[in-house]
Amino acid sequence: MHHRLTLPARVAAAAALLAALLTSACATGPQASPDDPFEPLNRVVFTVNDKTDQYVGQPLAKAYQKVTPEPVRIAVTNFFSNLADVGNFANNLLQGKGTNAAESLMRVAINSVLGIGGLIDIATPGGLPKHSQDFGLTLGTWGVPSGPYLVLPLFGPSSVRDGAGVYVGIRLDPTTYADPALRNSLYGANVLDVRANLLGATDLLSLAALDKYTFVRDAYLQRRRYLLGDGGGSLPDYGDDSGDSSDDSGKAVAGSQSGQSPQ
Repeated sequence: MHHRLTLPARVAAAAALLAALLTSACATGPQASPDDPFEPLNRVVFTVNDKTDQYVGQPLAKAYQKVTPEPVRIAVTNFFSNLADVGNFANNLLQGKGTNAAESLMRVAINSVLGIGGLIDIATPGGLPKHSQDFGLTLGTWGVPSGPYLVLPLFGPSSVRDGAGVYVGIRLDPTTYADPALRNSLYGANVLDVRANLLGATDLLSLAALDKYTFVRDAYLQRRRYLLGDGGGSLPDYGDDSGDSSDDSGKAVAGSQSGQSPQ
């Protein structure tokens, strides 16, 4: 009997395969970064992600931006931002941030009801700020070390800890539990919307980076340390203002490389 794997199961299987491959790829030489012992393999995955984004992600995002009126794009961004607040609520709660968790839950309730299913952001101008968190940050708050830097296929920049948090992020996403046809359509719409919002970051990345891989890696790691209060310092705004959890997790630049919105 053949069994079809669910999306979370496929992600877990891919992560296991990647972990096995990592054991055979270690960076060497004087330029090797201690945070990135798997740099040779990471660069290969980065290049594949980058080319996929260049020939698929960016053209689709530009077409979407061109044919879709701005008010509609804003409504789509608000819709997925509202869904992300479900995960923000759970992660703030797990981190012991009771006030932030309560405000995240109130945002979901207000925007879902008064904001027509989240299409309109009523909560933010109403004084309820967005408290973006993900399970990788939750693990970090509990003291779990980040482990080596990883570039995940399609998902982009990550780490051992943050990569493990991807599965939990998927489980916290309400769209995971929708009918498969609807779920896949929502996944696609979310990726397209996030990629369109990051088109400005692509231009910045092209201008700023002599070595795009190193620039993205260092920006990602510094941002994650900053979010955990590890003294990594803040980073400039890379062009995203949607307020989604993936972007507040330091993946604005990363998203322009992978075309994907990590949870």
